[in-house]
Amino acid sequence: MTGLDDIDRELLSMLRDDARMPVATLAKKLRVARGTVQNRLARLEREGVIVGYTVRMKPQHEAHRIRALMMVAVEGNRGADVLRSLRGNPNVSALHTTNGRWDIVAELRADTLEDFDSVLGAIRLIDGIAATETSLLLSTHKL
Repeated sequence: MTGLDDIDRELLSMLRDDARMPVATLAKKLRVARGTVQNRLARLEREGVIVGYTVRMKPQHEAHRIRALMMVAVEGNRGADVLRSLRGNPNVSALHTTNGRWDIVAELRADTLEDFDSVLGAIRLIDGIAATETSLLLSTHKL
């Protein structure tokens, strides 16, 4: 996050905790004018630092209750192709590129174990994937 000052970083931190916090409350906590917060939010949105606001739900209230992390090793430099294929899968909720043994971490969701098995099978057939390792997420301790 280059070009961000301490107020921007603190503002983003507060929004990560509660994106619905009123501008007046943000301004009071930051000890700046309400207009300053509104201008900073507009700039952060315009510059693409803030790309949206969302709702986080507890896993037990999610439709896709089976959740997992899949580590993916990519053959050669096929990473862009693999990412493109994974982006098209509706059961892939997030993708992260990494360093180390695994090239990509995919967050997966499914309604049932049978659906999850199908998702795993489909992903393993993607051309360019050398190996995968998947771990089911059993419980969440911090959102």
